[in-house]
Amino acid sequence: MITVEHLAKAVGEDKLPVLRDISFQLEPGELVVLLGASGSGKSTLLRCLALREKWDKGNFRVDGVNVRGNMFTGRRKIRREWAYLEQNAELNPNRTALKNVLIGQSSQTPLWRMVTGMVRSDDYMGAMDELDLLGLLDKAKMKTSQLSGGERQRVAIARALVHGAKVILADEPVTGLDPKTAESVLETLRKLCKETGLTVVTVLPLELAERYATRLWVLEDGKIKHDVKGRRLTSQERIHL
Repeated sequence: MITVEHLAKAVGEDKLPVLRDISFQLEPGELVVLLGASGSGKSTLLRCLALREKWDKGNFRVDGVNVRGNMFTGRRKIRREWAYLEQNAELNPNRTALKNVLIGQSSQTPLWRMVTGMVRSDDYMGAMDELDLLGLLDKAKMKTSQLSGGERQRVAIARALVHGAKVILADEPVTGLDPKTAESVLETLRKLCKETGLTVVTVLPLELAERYATRLWVLEDGKIKHDVKGRRLTSQERIHL
């Protein structure tokens, strides 16, 4: 269970409000898509949930842990169990796609593995399976600096899945992917949400959002204007996009 109450965030010297009184509850297995016009606060909300940006006010609880009230325990939990995927994937350009998946983020990987680069055979096969699932098996031994933006994004998704992320926060994860690959990635995420309880909060184009989301949030002026089950939005709800 993820609970957010009255999240607010302002930016700049003039303290312009970006998020205003955001409140919601999330259950395991939900695939939530954020929709809204440019400047509505979608990316900022993801970054706040990932603790990449400070909150001005609001409560944040994950499985009963008060994340903002106990920053050491809360931040450690988020870093270990959540994955945040930016539009430009954070990968080591000098490592192969496979190594990026296996080594993972520092908070998720034992120090000895980061230093030596050694992995168990089971981990190796698991990483190859995820790369295969995301259409990257033939790119496994290529350095990520040689991959396209869409391919790097898929490597980041594979890394999150291999390291057992319970929550994935993804800012436009299918940008740069061809339609077939984008649909494959989203079908994989939706299947994992249903079968494993993975929770995904992401930003997608409207057409894909209506097809794959279990829940849609329409943001306007930093607030959740509409919070509905995944479906085709009405013309009134689309006004705010």
